[in-house]
Amino acid sequence: MRNSVCGFRFCFPLLLPATIAVVLTLASTAAAQAPAALIVLRAARLLQVDTGTLLQPGEILIEGERIRAVGKSVEHPQGAKVIDLGDVTLLPGLIDAHIHLFLHPGAEDLQTVQESVPWRTILAEQAAKADLMAGFTAERDMGTEGAGSADTAVRDAINRGLIPGPRLRVSGNAIDLLGGHEDAIHYNPAQHILSNADYANSTEQLVEVMRAQHKEGSDFAKIYETGHDEIVAGELHTPYQYTEAQLAAAVEEGRRLGAAVAVHAMGEPGTLYAAEAGVASIDHATQLSDETMRLMHEKHIPAVPTFTIFEYFAQHAASPAAAAREQALVDCKIREFKRQVAAGIPFAVGSDVGPFPHGTQAREMELMVRYGMKPLAVLQADLINGAKLLGWEGQIGALKPGFLADVIAVPGNPIEDITAVEHVVFVMKNGVVIRK
Repeated sequence: MRNSVCGFRFCFPLLLPATIAVVLTLASTAAAQAPAALIVLRAARLLQVDTGTLLQPGEILIEGERIRAVGKSVEHPQGAKVIDLGDVTLLPGLIDAHIHLFLHPGAEDLQTVQESVPWRTILAEQAAKADLMAGFTAERDMGTEGAGSADTAVRDAINRGLIPGPRLRVSGNAIDLLGGHEDAIHYNPAQHILSNADYANSTEQLVEVMRAQHKEGSDFAKIYETGHDEIVAGELHTPYQYTEAQLAAAVEEGRRLGAAVAVHAMGEPGTLYAAEAGVASIDHATQLSDETMRLMHEKHIPAVPTFTIFEYFAQHAASPAAAAREQALVDCKIREFKRQVAAGIPFAVGSDVGPFPHGTQAREMELMVRYGMKPLAVLQADLINGAKLLGWEGQIGALKPGFLADVIAVPGNPIEDITAVEHVVFVMKNGVVIRK
């Protein structure tokens, strides 16, 4: 009998496994032999972020997914597609080192217990697209807030080209103590509402949880080191959750796994313990002692201020009293940030987007400039330090030959007016035009 599948109008021959293998091999061979697409991007300006040099005009020759040449003018090979973007500045794709794809505006505690993980995953896909369209071509997801390893699926779908989004580093759930910062402690205890993080109450449990998360696809571990936070007489008070020795054990386990450890740490002594342990970054970093800053400078540990989320909470508080509490935190952050800038510690840029709308987080750079940094220093923190923090140093964060072709265009000159990054008009990722 002839092998076939017959439908209402058509009859298709069935391909035997050996035949399928031959077809796939021929297809992959043809794809490998096909010449890579050539694109020339041209604009009025191109910023070389590491030096602050502004090329006028600027051109980039892109071959396939990588940059082949950069300059005021580059070779225009036969058959290359020329895209003239006009009066804009070309920049590397932006990096957000602190995001939450699985959160959206609204009551954070309610959405994490009322919305199913499949529904939250669908929303996360939409969030990833919004971030990419805003020019963020690489991001670090700092916890799914109770959705476990669902971020692994989103990352892998993006990598396979199934959905649009930035290249991602993901952590799965964050790690927290019983009754710690992210534990659901405001509900009826009889309901046994679970934490939005994975519990680890000892060094052994920290290591065990990290191993389980790594097995499920995490790229790094996110640990809550401080909380609950409060301002008393203008000063931040926040208890630590893990000792320096416990964090050091987590860092060592991360080293064994090839994974970094990032911490949510608002103030002392938790930030000091994190710096002593040698974590990859200290996120929020509202209060840092002189010794903590010395260690961060010595060990090249960046602070990730996340001003935007604090501003958003202060502006969208449920009551005047809550608004006053949130504003007191903002005021503390501003005061301490100025000390940190003066101390010369390294920074990366992360917004904590999720509780506020995805795609709007470039405001973080505006706030960092407003509170004490120069625009070029903020761009270097975002692109150079961000690429290193995410483990893609030498691959992204610069417009240089051999780097991945993650390119955006913004109006004006961002080293004169950083708000230009909030108005991205062109996005390319991996040599593919996403927005024009």
